[in-house]
Amino acid sequence: ARGGMDMELFQAGEHDNGLQVQIQGRAITAVLYPDDATYAGKMLRLKQQYFLVAATLQDILAGYRDTGRPMAELHSMITIQLNDTHPALAIAELIRLLVDGEGMSMDAAWEITCKAFNYTNHTVLPEALEMWPVGMLEELLPRHMDIIYQINHRFLQEVRSKWPHDDSKVAAMSIILERCANADGTLGEKRVRMSHLAIVGCSHVNGVAALHSHILQTRVFADFHALWPHKFSNVTNGVTPRRWIQQANPHLAALLTELLGGDEWKRDLRRLEGLRSVVDDARARDMWRQVKRKNKQRLAELVQRECGVQIDPSTLFDVQVKRIHEYKRQLLNVLWLAHRYSELKRMRRDAPGLLSAVVPRSVIFSGKAARGYLAAKCVIKLLLNVADVINNDKDTNKLLRVVFIPNYNVRLAQSIIPGADVSQHLSTCGMEASGTSNMKFAMNAALILATLDGATAEILQEVGEKNMFIFGTRADDADALREKQRQGLMQHVDPRFYNVLSRIRAGDFGPPQEYEAALSKLATEQDDYLLGADFGSYLEAQARLDRSFRDEEDWTRMAMLNCAGVGKFSSDATVSKYAQQIWAIEPLSRAPGLEPPSNSSSSAT
Repeated sequence: ARGGMDMELFQAGEHDNGLQVQIQGRAITAVLYPDDATYAGKMLRLKQQYFLVAATLQDILAGYRDTGRPMAELHSMITIQLNDTHPALAIAELIRLLVDGEGMSMDAAWEITCKAFNYTNHTVLPEALEMWPVGMLEELLPRHMDIIYQINHRFLQEVRSKWPHDDSKVAAMSIILERCANADGTLGEKRVRMSHLAIVGCSHVNGVAALHSHILQTRVFADFHALWPHKFSNVTNGVTPRRWIQQANPHLAALLTELLGGDEWKRDLRRLEGLRSVVDDARARDMWRQVKRKNKQRLAELVQRECGVQIDPSTLFDVQVKRIHEYKRQLLNVLWLAHRYSELKRMRRDAPGLLSAVVPRSVIFSGKAARGYLAAKCVIKLLLNVADVINNDKDTNKLLRVVFIPNYNVRLAQSIIPGADVSQHLSTCGMEASGTSNMKFAMNAALILATLDGATAEILQEVGEKNMFIFGTRADDADALREKQRQGLMQHVDPRFYNVLSRIRAGDFGPPQEYEAALSKLATEQDDYLLGADFGSYLEAQARLDRSFRDEEDWTRMAMLNCAGVGKFSSDATVSKYAQQIWAIEPLSRAPGLEPPSNSSSSAT
């Protein structure tokens, strides 16, 4: 074979067979993480995960060999951070390389592996707590499956030592799920819980927001926390101000330097606290509004270019941009839009004088849904149809316009985020690990309308509840509320929720069957994302937002205080915490003469 081609087969006229190895190799790298609804899709995804893990570890070991140190000291020089469970196969792969390639004993390889690896959990959703069928792993990676069995045997000995005669605890904590229930209630095949493998095979486990880490320790991985409390910690996510202020919002960056009397904030974001001393300065507030107007004009031009819809920069720019997912509840926002539109139509018909008090809004969405995620695709379809009805109704389109910017990416985000007046973060409480767009919007002087989920709870501590619009069920109450729904014990869902659903099902926004995959789950007992339970509270938060926006001076104060309160959410602080708390490394000192200039836009710690 040459270049992935079997020349003998090819020359013999078996062209397809001769190229088969080459074709299979290209398939692994053609599309990252394809739809895995089929067996072939799952197998390809597993191949991709192993390919990335194997290549990374071989590169790490090659670099380590160049140091001349013995392989037994690998963990003293190398630390490997697993981001969610996708790379968890690295634990078995490193043991394979050390045992089969370096001739180590299993005991020695296991000790090195556990000291080298750490695991960050980024979400409690099932798709990030992967479970691979044992049969699939045995087919593709039999040696790795053998190693996983050995790891599990060692681990369960420790579990039985801690909880003797507790077979339910052993079953709950085992890396191998002996029988997984299928959707139809039948028992499926054995599966490997990759999150359990990651926890067992590492030194540290962390969540990415205080609330998220609490949920991991008390619910999702409570048994593991009881066994190894020392492994668990929290490192709240952060974002880089170099990109999200300096690069995305140069007008704000210049104003911050002026108001704070220097650009030290670029390297120490905590310096933004200094804005608190100027929020009552009328000139500072006026300059702040001028920057926001420039950014809103830029965003309006982008919307016109990308969507062909004209939005007025004097309106409230209301933004929700993120991955389209049921738990992120873009559908809740769409239902509110349908409600708002119906209310505007009613006012136009019955009390037109009230329309003068309505705050005009331009509502901007963007985001992508996974290719095979039908419910999320249906939400986008409904959103587009609602937008089409609203934007083409002359009775309402001066007071409400809606756009969906396609192909969301970082380039678009750098124009959208600085132009937002308010940003919506609507995840069902307890499901958002952290969120980072909330940080990006706050540091760009957008107010936040949100559930108290993920890092939003920590933003609230820094910014103050009166400077945000918080609504909805709290994380500690969500599970009990779901159980009430299943038992038919829900006492109250705001009737406006059902009114909106009836308008959609009546065809006011296009054929309702096109949205069935999204709407069918809103029956009370199936509403696991709690849209009905939170709808009334959401409407109240929207009303508070309208009232606040009418007071230009107070709104500006609130926006400045949001920016002032995000200093702890710099990625510099996050990386420093990983370095100190998990990696046990110290920063290098800069060589004399290599300090960046004080006005550098690319300075980093």
